Amino acid sequence: MESFKNNYKSLLSIIINLKGDIMAKKKEEKAEAPVGASKEEQIGFHKGALSTLAKERQELARLLQIVEQLMQMHLAALKELGVDLEKEAQEAMEGAPPKKPDKPIDEML
Repeated sequence: MESFKNNYKSLLSIIINLKGDIMAKKKEEKAEAPVGASKEEQIGFHKGALSTLAKERQELARLLQIVEQLMQMHLAALKELGVDLEKEAQEAMEGAPPKKPDKPIDEML
């Protein structure tokens, strides 16, 4: 259980650091290419934006992996404690009637 807590704290600190990095990057970014910029400058701007966004996507994927890892740790801990989540999910699905949307999907769009 102690290693679980240490892993959890370690992953939580990584998430907090990633969030801080993302917030710092958002402040640095510019929304659009400078007005009156040459074609080459605009191309460079958009290429740089794509490069930054690709890196952000990689970080997001990493963050999702961390969240998934944390969820798996909690699932394993619950399983050790004798909690059958599949049974609980099945019971929840049987008890709740399927909800129909108020409006058809094409009207919502």
